[in-house]
Parts: sequence; structure tokens; C-alpha cells
Amino acid sequence: MYKINLLLTFLMIACVAQFTHAQKFLAETFSEVTVTQDVTYGVNATALYFSQVGEAVPEALLMDVYEPVGDPATERPLALVFHTGNFLPPVTNGQIAGSKSDSSVVEICTRLAKMGYTSASVTYRLGWNPLAATQPERALGLIQAAYRGIQDARTSVRFFRDDYSNGGNTFSVDPTRVVAIGAGTGGYIVLGMATLNDYLEIVQTENGPGKFLLDTDMDGTPETPMIVQAYHGDVRGLNLAVAPDDAFGFPAGDTLCYPNHVNESSDVQLVMNIGGALGDLSWMDAASTPIISVQSAFDIFAPYDDNTLIVPTTGDPIVRVQGSKAVAEKQDDLGLNADFIGAGLTDVYTTEAMNNSMQAGHPFYEALYPVTNPPNSNGLDEGVVINWWEPGGASPVNGQGMGAPWNMIPHPSGGTFHDQGLALNENMSAAKSKLNIDTILGFYAPRAFARLNLQPLVPTVNIEANEVNLTLAPNPVGNEVVLTSSEETPMKSVQIFDINGRLVRDYQGIDNNYFFITRGQMPAGTYVVMIGFEDGDVSKKLILK
Repeated sequence: MYKINLLLTFLMIACVAQFTHAQKFLAETFSEVTVTQDVTYGVNATALYFSQVGEAVPEALLMDVYEPVGDPATERPLALVFHTGNFLPPVTNGQIAGSKSDSSVVEICTRLAKMGYTSASVTYRLGWNPLAATQPERALGLIQAAYRGIQDARTSVRFFRDDYSNGGNTFSVDPTRVVAIGAGTGGYIVLGMATLNDYLEIVQTENGPGKFLLDTDMDGTPETPMIVQAYHGDVRGLNLAVAPDDAFGFPAGDTLCYPNHVNESSDVQLVMNIGGALGDLSWMDAASTPIISVQSAFDIFAPYDDNTLIVPTTGDPIVRVQGSKAVAEKQDDLGLNADFIGAGLTDVYTTEAMNNSMQAGHPFYEALYPVTNPPNSNGLDEGVVINWWEPGGASPVNGQGMGAPWNMIPHPSGGTFHDQGLALNENMSAAKSKLNIDTILGFYAPRAFARLNLQPLVPTVNIEANEVNLTLAPNPVGNEVVLTSSEETPMKSVQIFDINGRLVRDYQGIDNNYFFITRGQMPAGTYVVMIGFEDGDVSKKLILK
């Protein structure tokens, strides 16, 4: 018996050592970040200036990289963040946002770095014509723009892996733990990264069939792909593509795709979509990357389920796409959300997602957070508001790019850009956007922790159970266990790890001196419970009979 107890003691010590500082990657644990701006991660051909120069031209692909100050870790999970903007620059796109300096992406990257990630705000090639005269022309322009964006996003992944292998790991990343996060248009890109792995998937769409084909011979049957690898490169941007003729409007001989970092993998381990949609649901299969989504259930631009995408400024139809609900439902059918379900999350954001799913009229799908806010006083659904701006700022404020006097620039829909921005962001403020970002990252963090199997390496202050009058009973446990602490020291979080160091339960935002846990499907065995308090963590052994 002595030997068995001694073994259990060693196992407990090992688990506690491995999972001290359990808040890292789940909450902000560093107070400062450092930013390396305008890092060139590749070069590729942009169509943005085609109307001026008559050809695609090479463009440096840039990113800003954020790292926590004071973090000794040499390998951190990497989060790549892609901005919104309708594949056009700010102002041209009819929006205030649309750059790597958007207030939202600066805020998200900063927070992720404070949580212990290396994060990057990543640009991608822009350029298409949303004002094209016909629906097929608009669909052609959009799928080509999205294709370039997906290629660039995958290039940014390979850049970090190449730097890890050959460049000394400049930014201290763990190349086996890479996350892609996209807001708005960036959501379309990261959903493509998660699912689009074969060129033929673009040609053989099912929702609806043949939507990325053109009827070039005018016989009533579309037959010409809108994407052709000889012109546009492969789905990862790994080959040189030179237009053999002018079939897509670019001059023959024009280089439309330059390969970058071709010896590295483009894969990511997790994707988070904020308000985007998927080009075609048939792209998802059992090999797709797990997806977390946050979207308004009443989104007036990107379909929440299965519908036609429209041009935001004109309302003209572009192409049928599938939004977060359709994606989450298929992900559930394919079992791609098993890691999220296995975490057994019951935190406040999960509870809100469950309640919001009921309001949206569908079951809760793990890893989908529906936003169900009522319309604003203009009668409009605001979507997921995460950007703010300084109306008359002459220089960038709080990270917002361009620094334009938004209350002076006329908007094509009337008024100024500031006026139009307020229509979908009533009483715009940094506080309003940051509250929404709280929810987004609060929903994301424990799911990323489970999916990436994150193991914090830096200890925080540990405290003794008697300092907070902590009790855990009964122990050993049959079906239920109750945790209590003194009223002056409420519990903030509870996490349960198995003896292999895997997170099996994660409860955040408790803020109470009483907490009740039902065993559920947890098998018999020895576990470690980490209880978080304001001043540190308590570790306790838990035995399930």
C-alpha cells in the first residue's frame, strides 16, 4: 500500500508541476507585448492595381508579429489573425476597417500575446470588382480573390515553419500548434484553409452545383472553371503560375502566382471564424481542421446558414455560401469537434452559446457561439461588432489604421464614413468592441487549450489549501464532488487533469466559494484538480472510484 501511495504522490507532483500557472493560454498573464512591424513573409502577384497598370504585379506580403514581454518560453502556440475588408482596402471597400492595423486585430493579437501566444496580424492580396455587371462576373472575382487570400494565409504558415527550421525560430513559435483566426472576410479565408485541400473541390461544388463555373460558350451550361491552376497556382500557392493566354483578362505571360517556402507544411491545427462563411460545404470532410465560429444568427451580409452572399454596398447577389450554423452542423456530423466536446466545458461563455442557440432556433453545436442581439435603433442587425475608430483622428488611434478623418470622407451610400459606420455600430466605442472581444476570446481560449493540448510551462504563485479554507468532498468520489472555500476567497476557476497531463474538464468564471461537479463520463482513476484563486492556485488529488 505504501508503494502505491508513493507512486500516486509522484504522479500528482508531476501533474502539478506540468500544469502550474493554469491560467496561461486561458487568460492574460503578461502585462506587455512587443510588436515587430512589417515583417515580409512572402511575395506574390496582386490584382489590386490591374485597372491602372493592366497586369498583376508582385507585392510584398506583410505582417506584424506580437510577442509577450517577459515570457521565457522558446516555443509558443502561434495565432495568425486575418482582418476583414471585402478583399479591398479601407475606403475603397466602403468600410473603415480592412488592414492589419484595424483596431480589432490589434486588440486580438495583443490579448493573445498577453495570454502566452506568438500572434501575427497578417495581410493578404486584395483586388476584385464587386460592382461587376453580372452575378457570374461577381462570383468569378470573389472566388479568385478568396483563392489568393487562402494561398497567402497558407504562405504565412509556411513562413513561420521555415523560420523555425532554417531561420533560428525568430519569433519563438511551436510549429506543431498553429491557429488561424479570421474576422469577416478573414473568416472566409480561414474557413478555406480548414477545408479546401483539392483543386477539384472548387470545380465540383454541391451547394450549389457548378457555382464556380462559367458558361463561356453561351450554351446555357456552365463548363469553364473560374479557377484554373495553370493561371492561378495550386490551392496552397506552391507552384509558379504564368498565364498561358488572356482567358481571365490578364495578359498572356503574366505571372499570377509566385511560390514561397515550398518545403514546409501549410496545415493548421485549429481555425476560428468570426462572421465569415464557407465557399462550399462539400469542402468539409473527416480530414478538415476543427473550427470554432462566432457569428450573428441574423447576419445581414454573410449567411448564417445556407444562402446567397451579397455585395454589402449594393445588395447585389454574388454566390451561394454556407455560414457558421451550416459549418457547425456538418462539423458535428463529422466528429471534428470531439476535442471540444471532450473538454466538458461549462463556463459562462459556453452557457451563453447554449442559450443563444435556443434563441436562434437550433440545437447547441459545440464550438459555435451564435450572437443573438436585438436590432439596433436603425432596425439593423449589427453582426459581431469588434472595430472602433476615431472619427476625426489625424493619425492612427488605438491601432486603427489609416488615421483618416472619417467624419469628412463622403461615403458612396450617403453621409460620411463615420455616419455609415455608426449605422451598423450604434454608439461606437472601444468599450463596446472590447466587450465583444472578451466573449470571442473567452469562448475560444479553453477550446484552443483542449485542441492544442497546451501545457503551460511557467509557474505562478501556488497557495496552500488551508489559506483559503478549501475542502473537496467526498474524495474518493462516486458521482459528485463539492468544492468549498472561504467567503473571502472565492474560487475563480477549476480544471481537472488526468495523470497523463491532459485537460479533461475546464470551468472558468466561477467567482464563488461553492462549486459542484458531476462526474458524468469520467472514468475511474487518479486526477489532479487545479483550483484558481485571486492570489494563486491550489492543487488537489482527486480519485474517482
